[in-house]
Amino acid sequence: MIYELRYYECVPGKLPQVLKRFEDHALPIWNELGIRSLGFWTTAIGENDQSLHYMLAWEDLAEREAKWSAFATDPRWQLARKLSEPAGPLVAKVTNSILKPALHGTTTAFLAAD
Repeated sequence: MIYELRYYECVPGKLPQVLKRFEDHALPIWNELGIRSLGFWTTAIGENDQSLHYMLAWEDLAEREAKWSAFATDPRWQLARKLSEPAGPLVAKVTNSILKPALHGTTTAFLAAD
């Protein structure tokens, strides 16, 4: 199992629109494709209160590549993204990292804590 941590630095004031786009469009498509999200977080205290963080779980890199490609090319997602950005992008910067467990047993404890 591998994990993907994604960070979206939203255009100032656009975080609510990004969250709505996830709720209304991305998540239903992810559910159909079998993309597993572990959670979504915004910054309560810290440097950027216009940021969104989320984690995805994958069996391996091959699953990630196949399912993420299917999502990125899904016509429903492409239309939703286009229609949600009539005045320009909602997200200024996207950073993602593929993570793997570093200490035995700690990942399960983290996931069960929620």
